[in-house]
Parts: sequence; C-alpha cells; structure tokens
Amino acid sequence: MDEKILTADPGMAGQRIDKYVSENIEEFSRSFIQKLLKEGNVLISDKPVKSNYKLTGTETIMIRIPRQIEPDIAAENIPLDILYEDEDLLVVNKPKGMVVHPGAGHYSGTLVNALMFHCKDQLSGINGVLRPGIVHRIDQNTTGSLLVCKNDFSHNHIADQLKEHSITRKYRAIVHGNLKEDEGTINAPIGRHPIERKKMAVNTKNGREAVTHYRVLQRFGQYTYIECRLETGRTHQIRVHMSSIHHPILGDDVYGPAKCPFSGLQGQTLHAQVLGFIHPRTNMYMEFSAPLPEYFQKLLKKL
Repeated sequence: MDEKILTADPGMAGQRIDKYVSENIEEFSRSFIQKLLKEGNVLISDKPVKSNYKLTGTETIMIRIPRQIEPDIAAENIPLDILYEDEDLLVVNKPKGMVVHPGAGHYSGTLVNALMFHCKDQLSGINGVLRPGIVHRIDQNTTGSLLVCKNDFSHNHIADQLKEHSITRKYRAIVHGNLKEDEGTINAPIGRHPIERKKMAVNTKNGREAVTHYRVLQRFGQYTYIECRLETGRTHQIRVHMSSIHHPILGDDVYGPAKCPFSGLQGQTLHAQVLGFIHPRTNMYMEFSAPLPEYFQKLLKKL
C-alpha cells in the first residue's frame, strides 16, 4: 500500500470527503476515490469513513492506495510518435481517434495498449490498472502532446505540477465565428451537465474552477484560428469554454453544431501543441511541441 496524507482546513467544513479528496489529489478520479472509500482505504483517526462523511475542517486524512497489480490489458504493437523519452517519462504525439486508456467499448487499440508494449513493466501504477503511466489525458479526437510517467516518483512530481497549474499547455483550435477580441480569458467553473450526464458544462453551482486564455492567430470570416492556454485542466475544458461564449470548436458535434460544414473531420479540430514542465529528476524546465497533424494543416490552407 502507498499512502497519501491530506490536512483539511476550516474552510472545507461541511464538504463531502469524496469531493474534497478528489479535488486535492487530481490524478485520481472521484469514482476511484469512492472505490477507495468503499474498500475502507480512507481513514480519519485510523478509522475508515464513508463517501458521505462531511468534514469539520480539522481532520488529517490518510488515503491508502493499493499497489499496482498486473493489469489484464493486452500489450499491442501499435506505433507511437515519441517526441521525447528517458528513464522517467516520455512525451507522445497522440493521433486523432486514439483513446488514451481502456474503458467501456475501448479495450484495445488505446494508447495504454501501445505503451504496455513499448515500455513493458516500466509504467507508474498510481492511477490504477487501467491507466498505467497516465497522469493526464486528452480526448479521443484531440491530437497532440501527452506526458506519460514510467514510475511513481515521476508521476507524483508531475501530478503536483498539475495541481499547482504550473505545467504549460497550449492548444491550437479552429472555432466557429469571428471572435471580437484578439485575446481574452474565460473564467467559468466546469462540472457535469445537469441533464446530459455524459457532457460537461459551465456549472456555477457544482463546477470546479476552470480558466482558459485564448488569442487569435488568424481570422477567416466565419471561422477563427486560435491558441488556447490552459490554466486548469478540466474535462473537455476548451471545448466547453469556447462553446459557452458561442464560438464552439469546428467539428465538435457534442458542444457545437450537430452537422459539420467540412466532411471527414472526425471530431473537433483541437491540437495539444505545446507541453512544458519541470523534469522530476533534473528539476530543469523542458518544453515540447507536437506538429499540427496533416488534416489540420490542409484545413487551414482551405480556409
């Protein structure tokens, strides 16, 4: 068992423990935290507590994390576009259409299947058996740079940087409409959509802080080419934020128009171009840039 310790402060009084722990250990999903709670692995004063336990704001919380067991996931010889690799981590350029980790309907052909073949048993186990090495992710139809951790040492360091919002993440996107301003910031909390549970939405009541900075790179009249810099990393953040200001991402059939004016886009035109972080072993800042995929370049030329 690995252990993590959290100390609640008075401002958290009344908050459910599953919500508090998942917000303060961002590499774990809330469902994973609830699983730990159900198994008696979240303790206060050496006693297990349940998901609905409400904090008083004075607790010291111990979270016990079972060590990695051999995942029942097939290693698959899928080519990887590797931008950087060393003994602690690697940065990959994820192609469009590839799911990051196995889940319902996707138990093969994922990035994790490819990583298990490439890295063998050298992947961090902190995020559980279905997500070895995965410390953050990008959507299936989003392309670009993704950081993978080979051991728990690097995973913990990168997770801390994600929590502190100190990792550089810049995306390129094409959005509907002509943005009025050359640059701007969207500061709006994101949470589950109140009705459509598979979607996210700007949710001022139950959402978590979400900040996206954008700037215009080129205008095409009905469309605008932009760069987005993430300050936080919520699920579908850029897609939800741009849709919330009535400039959804071109090709996004979830948060934008159901019918795309350009055929064959296969989802949103969103690319994780720049990824920068402090290397956990050397403490040196490193930054990588994933080239725009061919379909994106062709679309820009067409526009």
